[in-house]
Amino acid sequence: MKRKITQQLIDWKNRPDHKPLILQGARQVGKTYILEEFGREHYKNYIKVSLDLVPDVRNFLKDNINPLEIIAYLETLYNERIVPHETLVILDEIQDCKRALLALKYFQEDYPQYDIVAAGSLLGVAVNQGNKPDEEDEAGKAQQQQEEEVFSYPVGKVDELRLYPMDFEEFLWAINMDVLAQDIRTHFNSNEAMPASVHLLALDLYQRYLIVGGMPESVGKYVETHSFLECRTVQQSILVGYNADMAKYAKPATTVKIRACFNSIPAQLAKENRKFQYKLAQKGGTAKIFGEAIEWLILAGIVHKCKLISHGFIPISAQEDDSDFKIYMSDIGLLNTKAQMPAQMLLNSIETENTFLGSVAENYVAQALSANGITLRYWKNGNTQEVEYILQDGMNVIPVEVKKGKKVDAISMNNFKKTYKCPFAYRISGKNFGFANEIKSVPLYAVFCIEAKEDIE
Repeated sequence: MKRKITQQLIDWKNRPDHKPLILQGARQVGKTYILEEFGREHYKNYIKVSLDLVPDVRNFLKDNINPLEIIAYLETLYNERIVPHETLVILDEIQDCKRALLALKYFQEDYPQYDIVAAGSLLGVAVNQGNKPDEEDEAGKAQQQQEEEVFSYPVGKVDELRLYPMDFEEFLWAINMDVLAQDIRTHFNSNEAMPASVHLLALDLYQRYLIVGGMPESVGKYVETHSFLECRTVQQSILVGYNADMAKYAKPATTVKIRACFNSIPAQLAKENRKFQYKLAQKGGTAKIFGEAIEWLILAGIVHKCKLISHGFIPISAQEDDSDFKIYMSDIGLLNTKAQMPAQMLLNSIETENTFLGSVAENYVAQALSANGITLRYWKNGNTQEVEYILQDGMNVIPVEVKKGKKVDAISMNNFKKTYKCPFAYRISGKNFGFANEIKSVPLYAVFCIEAKEDIE
């Protein structure tokens, strides 16, 4: 399936000074598949080393991380020549081999002519936490210190990319709706309304996407069978895999907390006030108890965190309140499967009166904005006014209002826009494209068009 990240991989290959590349992302978002496709289409040959499955390579790296000797060993093991600039070496699941991560540093410093790409689903978790010993275990502390020296992240020695679940535009490509995807971009840029019939078709496909989600296996199953039940079977399997990772990559006590936070997400989003409340994860829960668990879920790419900002002044990052935040699932299909949301209700989400559907729309927008590299932040004025997302685009601060259907209420957004002199605002809803009163109307199916450059170039 066509993915946007392919062009970024091509750009990386074509840069004469590129470093070894680390591709991160949650499990099952398609990292291995896209790298193998990239190797097939843009190199003469490629070698994929599954570090979680090939103990011979891990054992070799324990005693040797000299790049030339690694290349010679892999050539012998896989019976393939590794030629600079012509062969892509893929190190899959690199979080399972600390020495392989360290080796990337030496490839960059001494032999940058070799094209090395590493993929890791839980690399952020492994690097940030490792195997943390108990505080009173002195032997464990010494072992941790030794391992941290080996498992230090090669900062400045690697290039990095992150792969997210397929967004709605990629979903349209997968179901052969490329023309519709292009039409959406055209009307987003022009602010001209779509023809009514096309608008309704796009809304229908958006509602289907809420069920199918963006996990490539689920999208592939939908393309193959058009069965929502088959998609949900795939999603259940992915959720089971996430739970298994929690046990594999965290200590038992931490695993319990991670699962409690993860399982509370539907209840967190079902509230009118969607601020994360620790008591919904566990009675008497606090930030001290669950802070590490939430960080684990973020590092694993399973959830997105949206922080409260108190003001709309630039830089808005300086206005963040770390104690007040929302948590969204990284994939809308997984959220709806985890919440056991009936498919027939999602297929009528524009008109159905159900408070959880508002959360579904917010989560969908959070997923789309995150995929475009936008940091998630929201604004609240006491308990009376709230704007779902606040973007910084260069010198401008832009509020984003999200509505699940066609009923819109812009009081909070207008007050924010007036207070902080915003040039315009986005209103995401079931309504067609348009621009009036400094409000840019964006249909729910067109959120993938919203981009923002947080840094001023």
